[in-house]
Amino acid sequence: MGQVVDWETLLHLRRAWREEGKTVVWTNGCFDLLHLGHVKGLQWAKAQGDVLVVGLNSDHSVRQLKGKGRPVFPQTYRAEMLAALAAVDYVVLFDDLEPSRLVAALQPDVVCKGEDYADGKKPMPEAEVVRAYGGRVCFVPLYEDYSTTRLLETIGQLFQRV
Repeated sequence: MGQVVDWETLLHLRRAWREEGKTVVWTNGCFDLLHLGHVKGLQWAKAQGDVLVVGLNSDHSVRQLKGKGRPVFPQTYRAEMLAALAAVDYVVLFDDLEPSRLVAALQPDVVCKGEDYADGKKPMPEAEVVRAYGGRVCFVPLYEDYSTTRLLETIGQLFQRV
């Protein structure tokens, strides 16, 4: 089971992992309404290294990114759910809208994003940061049957029928 940690603790741990020669993997997201697609993606990311750190968007940043009514679950719930997954070693909250500053500070060996970011399909500003320090960017396969947005739409349709 993983742990929810603050940035200071995470940066201290990173120094130890570097000395131990461990490969640190970073991924991030809102993880609102955790679903099987998230779980499979996190398992895939974990397989890329020794330590998986998940950057979790705070409630404030989720509202800015996703709009009114989001997140469905508060950051404390989302963080605990992620930390309970076997693939996740550490969860850290962040307020930024994108993780470049955080990736620059942590300098993970591998940064994983969804396949929808590959080939510049969606902006990924942290990729430049990763390449600048010699890290690797990889793209997690998407599991098309699973989407938080689709799940919310389905739930909304169910409530309209009632």
